Amino acid sequence: MTHADAQALDRADPLAPFRDRFSIPQGTIYLDGNSLGALPRSVAARTAKVVSEEWGRDLITSWNRHDWIDLPRRVGARIAPLIGAEPGSVVVADSTSLNIFKLLAVAVGRSDRRVIQTETGNFPTDIYIAGGLATLTGHEVRVDDLAVIRDDVAVVLVTEVNYRTGARHDMKALTARAHAAGATVIWDLCHSAGAFRVDLAGAGADYAIGCGYKYLNGGPGAPAFAYVAPRHLPGLRTPLSGWLGHAAPFAFAPDYQPAEGTDALRVGTPPVISMSALDAALEAFDGVDLAAVRAKADALFDVFAGEVGARCPEFELLTPRDAGSRGTQVSLRHPEAYAIMQALIARGVIGDFRQPDIMRFGLTPLYLRFEDVFRAAEILAEVMATRAWDRDAFKRKAKVV
Repeated sequence: MTHADAQALDRADPLAPFRDRFSIPQGTIYLDGNSLGALPRSVAARTAKVVSEEWGRDLITSWNRHDWIDLPRRVGARIAPLIGAEPGSVVVADSTSLNIFKLLAVAVGRSDRRVIQTETGNFPTDIYIAGGLATLTGHEVRVDDLAVIRDDVAVVLVTEVNYRTGARHDMKALTARAHAAGATVIWDLCHSAGAFRVDLAGAGADYAIGCGYKYLNGGPGAPAFAYVAPRHLPGLRTPLSGWLGHAAPFAFAPDYQPAEGTDALRVGTPPVISMSALDAALEAFDGVDLAAVRAKADALFDVFAGEVGARCPEFELLTPRDAGSRGTQVSLRHPEAYAIMQALIARGVIGDFRQPDIMRFGLTPLYLRFEDVFRAAEILAEVMATRAWDRDAFKRKAKVV
């Protein structure tokens, strides 16, 4: 491939106009949307309005005047179509970790089995939270291969797309196997939501969680979402019985009565500014065909992985080449991965590093061009050919890696 070939692909790209919905720094090739999404242009104006007008001018009256109180429902309703969720089944609240805790508690509380199963290599916070809950409830956490789900498992906690390798589970097939074994499933969609079309309802999923700051572009620390299949909504109650999960929060009753539906998953006061930023960010998906997003992500993968493979044979490609078996990232292994990534960042190509030796490159079709990934591969080849990474400054690890 040549630069001209990449530019021709960009001219023919039906998603090319959507790049204008994002603020991309000039001279930067941003390949880390799988960790922190780029800034949608709509967010700055929305948050400025929330701060200066809704908070600054209207003060506490904004809970009613601007309906702050129902932001968790409204933003959840925006996310629902992106993950194939039924109306009224998604709420935005708290963080990914807290939502995992809440839904795990719900799932194990509805079973007389004593095992929470997750997989080796799952994102650590999922395993940590499962372990923390188990210390309170007396459950066992089994970290194992998900090829076998035994009849003592209450709930399977699994991430659809592996954060390190980009390998993707077959949601429908794994859910069916878990159900056949008498278990329910909680799907972690942190590396799925906004990256490609997820079909929770079609897969018969039970529960799901996901963050708002990766492919959904909601900003650093954006609130997370939680999904509960409609069949599991009746009687929904979590042990984190905060006041906004009450059926009548402003009655200030001494006894707790959970709200109906996903409102029972709310705990405390919603972070209005960050939730409003996520709400505005989701406008970037208005009119977007997620099938086209996936098709472009696959084409970007072919360009980037193909160029890197041809130019830099010293890298091991960890991400499956089969499109149906991967998410929308490229993971490369090299003993000097950290230093190489720092050298790339110094040249305006931003990806990230995961221990112990993995470089990750996120493919975000709404704002990424074919020319970008072609040029990124070209710069990576230059870094390797000149050993530009071999400097003490690039090997010195920062607090956040």
